[in-house]
Amino acid sequence: MSDIIIRPVSTKADRRAFVDLPFRLYAADPNWVPPLKDEVHGLITPGKNPWFEHGEAEFFLAERRGRVVGRISAHIDHLALAQPTEQGMGPGCGNWGLFEAEDKAVAAALILRAEEALRAKGMSRSMGPISLAMWDEPGLLVEGFDAPPVVMMGFNRADYAGWVESTGYVGVQDLLTYALPISTGFPELTNRIVAMGEKSGRIRIRRVDKSRFDEEAGLLLSILNDAWSDNWGFVPFTDAEIAFAGKKLKPIVYEDLIRVAEVDGEPVAFMMTIPDLNEKLKDFGGTLWPFNWARLLWWLRKPKVRTMRVPLMGVVKKLQATRMASQLAFMLIEYIRRDAVEKYGATHGDFGWVLASNGPMRSVGEAVGGEVNKVYRIYEKPL
Repeated sequence: MSDIIIRPVSTKADRRAFVDLPFRLYAADPNWVPPLKDEVHGLITPGKNPWFEHGEAEFFLAERRGRVVGRISAHIDHLALAQPTEQGMGPGCGNWGLFEAEDKAVAAALILRAEEALRAKGMSRSMGPISLAMWDEPGLLVEGFDAPPVVMMGFNRADYAGWVESTGYVGVQDLLTYALPISTGFPELTNRIVAMGEKSGRIRIRRVDKSRFDEEAGLLLSILNDAWSDNWGFVPFTDAEIAFAGKKLKPIVYEDLIRVAEVDGEPVAFMMTIPDLNEKLKDFGGTLWPFNWARLLWWLRKPKVRTMRVPLMGVVKKLQATRMASQLAFMLIEYIRRDAVEKYGATHGDFGWVLASNGPMRSVGEAVGGEVNKVYRIYEKPL
């Protein structure tokens, strides 16, 4: 008889145990970056995370002899259910995520319980890990364990993939991140394309205006919703999520690191770059108290970092697959690269994630000298 008990998260103490578990599991791993616990609590709490306005989730803990040894979520995103099946989600597709396990037996028991919860909700497919949305931390790290993740990217033990696959899951999509040196500029071909764009009277590359933050955030995410709408796994941002994301990102938004491309006066593309906050958070132990908040605020005034991350980039659909789209992408990357190096001391960039099935964006990453440094995998299984 198994000594593993799987039970739902139902109390404040359970939530604390859910959030705290990775701090024990990864305590000796030098490449794990402790997340801010308040952020994780906000992620899983209805009323704080606007995802719950269109999603529902159950959270479970695994215990062995009274000790918490694993956790998982089972959740349904009703906006994802409304997407076309050929884009990955669609009717009958439930998700699991926020997965951590002490060993293979715990992993199997947790996944089985998540599947039972999804089946009880009428789901016919199980896909994960997705925690909780594609815009949060999707995928299981399967390659690239030799370095810490950048900000807003996940990390897990290398043996998780084998444990997941042993329960019948098959990889359905890979998400790639590209690492690239930025201090010495990009290949000559890229530079020529940028120079041609600079001579065009039709193209304008501008910085965002932080004094109009809400308006600018709405513009960027409207471009994103259009640009990504045909991508695998796409689920649109809601107005509430746009406002929520803007509030979270505002402290690390710098006008010279986020650019908008206009063609004939129309905003048609953007690129968002943020300093790798993980370089600072790594030693915070998951909390801003008692004095880490002051250290962080001081650093945010004028951060100096090794790596800049590009989490979001998009070109409106009507320009995709055109030469103009590639030119705008290269111009955005180059303009931001210059400021990232000169003003923030950055020497490296991290570009992604990029869908393995997204050939045009992979080409952009490779054209500027990027090499895949991490691979995250999303798995699927019929229920």
